[in-house]
Amino acid sequence: MRQRLHMPDRVFSLDEVRTDGWFERIGEEISSFEALCKYVGDRFFAFSVIAGARITALTVDNRNPDQTQVDFVVGPEGAPDLEQQRLSLVDFRRRLVGALLVDERDTTPPPARESDVEAIQLFIGARYLLLAPLYGYSLKTLTLSGGEARVGVLRDGSDESFSLPLFRARIRSHVREELDRISSGNRSAIDLSKVTEAEAFASKGEWSKIVTLLGTWPAPLAIFLRTPEGQSLPSDARALIARGLGLLGTACERLGEFEQAEEMFRLGIQYAQEGFAAADLFRRLGESFMNSKREAEAIAPFRRALDMGGAPKEIYPMLLRAFSARGKLVAAYACAREAMDAGIKESELPAEIHDVEAKLGSTLLAWKAARLSSAR
Repeated sequence: MRQRLHMPDRVFSLDEVRTDGWFERIGEEISSFEALCKYVGDRFFAFSVIAGARITALTVDNRNPDQTQVDFVVGPEGAPDLEQQRLSLVDFRRRLVGALLVDERDTTPPPARESDVEAIQLFIGARYLLLAPLYGYSLKTLTLSGGEARVGVLRDGSDESFSLPLFRARIRSHVREELDRISSGNRSAIDLSKVTEAEAFASKGEWSKIVTLLGTWPAPLAIFLRTPEGQSLPSDARALIARGLGLLGTACERLGEFEQAEEMFRLGIQYAQEGFAAADLFRRLGESFMNSKREAEAIAPFRRALDMGGAPKEIYPMLLRAFSARGKLVAAYACAREAMDAGIKESELPAEIHDVEAKLGSTLLAWKAARLSSAR
């Protein structure tokens, strides 16, 4: 009768192959690390390193972040004749995830010795060794027992153990969830009830609190606007979103972030489309241009605000200042007349009116005399 021999478990320490902190260490070596993480996403930038896709350039589209263009090559740095490729950020992320989700056939033999670091790496899979720390897995041991391989890990302070196929499947599920999360536009971040809270902060001049409260809105809203669901939003929801983006834009402007402010206002205008909400955003956009010394660019938004029903008492004085700064004296004086017709006292007009009147000089005096004469 043949006896079945029991083979003892073999346990390998993974101290030599553990890669905890590898991504952070790369950050210390790459000067563009923060920018790449900001625009590509820190996890997806890590994915690109693991997949061997080296990013060579980014053409950033701040209004539609997913349409940012990514130039990259696949292969080791310094290798000759690498083909330059370009994809939109959305497609680049999909390409990375697709490469990492490939379940390779497991033909690598188990390691024979703990000192054979390369054999252990190949057996577990280099990709999984690098992906694991991104999701909080610190690899501790590899156990071979009765033809089964198990990986012992430390996660969230607890020891866990998985069969090697299950461990790999679990890591792949995290990668897949990363794409699902970002593809959904993170719409759960859009809580319209926060608009009232943001208005309260605005009344107290607490601009940084508005940025903290609504700062996650722009990217998912830019994506959502291009979906059928976004296109069919009712007008009241559109107006509320526009109000929120207007508040966020003004907060950015007050904090000196004029480019971001302009992006917020323009995205808000796309949601508002027309009516008072759009008028308010065009007025805010014009004010932002004025505050950043771009008076010529402020004229068109102020005019659009008036066309869409904006309050003349608010807009004509600012339009007066914009025309005055550009030397358009007659147009500036006409805005002063419109402002007074809307109920503003002459003493309440912007100080620029005095300079306008002085420069018009005798021409203005002759016009006023003729006007008085015709009124008799």
